[in-house]
Amino acid sequence: MDLPETALGQVFVAHRAQLRCIAQKIVGTSEIADEVTQDAYLKLVKGACARDVCKPYTYCCQVVRNLALDHCRRQRVESDYRVYTVDGELPQVAGGCIPERHLHERQVLDAIDEVLRSLPPRTRHAFELYRLGGLTQRQIAQELGCSATLVNFMLRDATQAIASCRDLLEGV
Repeated sequence: MDLPETALGQVFVAHRAQLRCIAQKIVGTSEIADEVTQDAYLKLVKGACARDVCKPYTYCCQVVRNLALDHCRRQRVESDYRVYTVDGELPQVAGGCIPERHLHERQVLDAIDEVLRSLPPRTRHAFELYRLGGLTQRQIAQELGCSATLVNFMLRDATQAIASCRDLLEGV
């Protein structure tokens, strides 16, 4: 496929080596720099021919720089969703974690839930209002009809009970 040669295209071709160096400084490898440079050329020739650019070389540099940075950002995001196993590279399952980690997290939550169920109902309720509801100790005291000091003791008891699950949390 022959692309029409524009003024930007001519400037790009004349300074291709410098533009490739810009890309390589950002992306790190010559292979990826070649890809970025080619993408920039195609973008300039296809999309910018209607543009009147005052400083074509500077514009070409900016396009290469932006595409190289976009590539780096995309790689960073994609690396967060890759899992390496003995079978090779696999995408992560929905929910953003590997099955073993999800199972461990579920076990931790079940252990915490079991500890909370073993607490007196009023203590558990105070803890849930504080941790999940975001209420202050005074607000909890008003709702439960007791003193803020008693709420403080109930929260301390619940926190101490959950502390037994800390060793499970270290693996999460």
